[in-house]
Amino acid sequence: MRSDRLTDPKVWRTEVLAGLVVALALIPEAISFSIIAGVDPAIGLFSAFTMAVTISIVGGRRAMISAATGAVALVIAPLNREHGLGYLIAAVILAGVVQVVLGALGVAKLMRFIPRSVMVGFVNALALMIFMTQLPELWNVPWAVYPLAAAGLLLMVFFPKVTTVVPAPLVSIVILTVVTVAAGIAVPTVGDKGALPSSLPVPGLPDVPFTPDTLITIAPYAVAMALVGLMESLMTAKLVDDITDTRSNKTRESVGQGIANIVTGFFGGMGGCAMIGQTMINVKVSGARTRLSTFFAGAFLMVLCIVFGPIVSDIPMAALVAVMIMVCFATFDWHSVAPATLRRMPAGEIAVMVITVACVLATHNLAVGVVAGSVTAMVIFTRRVAHHAEVTAETDPDGRSVVYRVTGALFFASANELVDRFAYATDPDRIVIDLSAAHVWDASSVAVLDAVRAKYAQRGKTVEITGLNGSSAALHGRLSGELAGA
Repeated sequence: MRSDRLTDPKVWRTEVLAGLVVALALIPEAISFSIIAGVDPAIGLFSAFTMAVTISIVGGRRAMISAATGAVALVIAPLNREHGLGYLIAAVILAGVVQVVLGALGVAKLMRFIPRSVMVGFVNALALMIFMTQLPELWNVPWAVYPLAAAGLLLMVFFPKVTTVVPAPLVSIVILTVVTVAAGIAVPTVGDKGALPSSLPVPGLPDVPFTPDTLITIAPYAVAMALVGLMESLMTAKLVDDITDTRSNKTRESVGQGIANIVTGFFGGMGGCAMIGQTMINVKVSGARTRLSTFFAGAFLMVLCIVFGPIVSDIPMAALVAVMIMVCFATFDWHSVAPATLRRMPAGEIAVMVITVACVLATHNLAVGVVAGSVTAMVIFTRRVAHHAEVTAETDPDGRSVVYRVTGALFFASANELVDRFAYATDPDRIVIDLSAAHVWDASSVAVLDAVRAKYAQRGKTVEITGLNGSSAALHGRLSGELAGA
């Protein structure tokens, strides 16, 4: 069993090297997301630094990487375009405050309502999205990019068979960089993405008027950013939980994401959330398990930019593309699309997974896919459970009474059909509705039972409801007779 004790030198070696690999992978990603948001590349790199370092201390999921992300960039880009950088930074700070409040209110508990099929769709969608984001780096590029990328993949596949002391992605990046520089091979490099910063960020207040109008302007963007960031972060945390067989504190992670965004905003960053691709590099490819790797990812990022900027700028993009493609293959749940699995899987579960993936790919937003998949799963579940409410009638031999036995869950979807299951005109004068095998879940069910009783009363017949369990009896007793006209 792998030891995660910080007194173990092997743990430190793993965490430090994992952090270095992630830092290298963060540079082009942060620059790309800066371009999406319409800000200087240095702002995205500063965000990656402050987010990673802060979340390594206050976050609830060890080894998860948070930095500037595409989802957040897409949300706040219009604000920057229309009102400027000052408003963007103010929105990042407000989004952090919203996340802290939502975390304190227990929003993380909503994670238990996300079905497994949505989670599988989320995993597969993120793998496909990571792959799709690499395609521009393989289009209209010098021919040398392709053998370099292939060589990088081969190194990552076969090097671990030799030794796992050094992460294969790091070996691949170093070897390909040395080869391209030594041989003078002209291919796109990290430096082509944008200039790296030459100094650390300094704290300050956003350059905006502190007025109600400013708050009204930034609030919609801040709330959207907070929700998207929390959803991606909590889903990523759950994914890491499953990979590492450990539990994380989702409430602490929610609050931590907020604190990290507040800190990032005061340092002039564009904010962010958990980064799925880099997290997979850290946890699944490099084997990191502690907060050290997250901290070192942020720290190394600034060291690489400020101290080793010229060297980092020479890293061929083909090397980083190879790393991300390997992450795609490692992340995708291949078992979920195996023919044997699909044959056994209920059609509804497959539909939920497909809808989740399709919505993510159509919108390039993982949060949209998760919401769409979860809503679809709830609708399918509701339809399935609604048909489980059954009614059987048994008339006494003397013909003076009839007992209706109701089984299943009574809620808004199933109870509405209950009204038509009784023979109001032909039943005898005494009716017993036995709910021993049923459960009353909501006001709709109580209203339906009242409606049944009223229909019999109009014909001069009496209804007795029996067998209610404790919670059903309490709900029925509290609401019966109070819902007429509601």
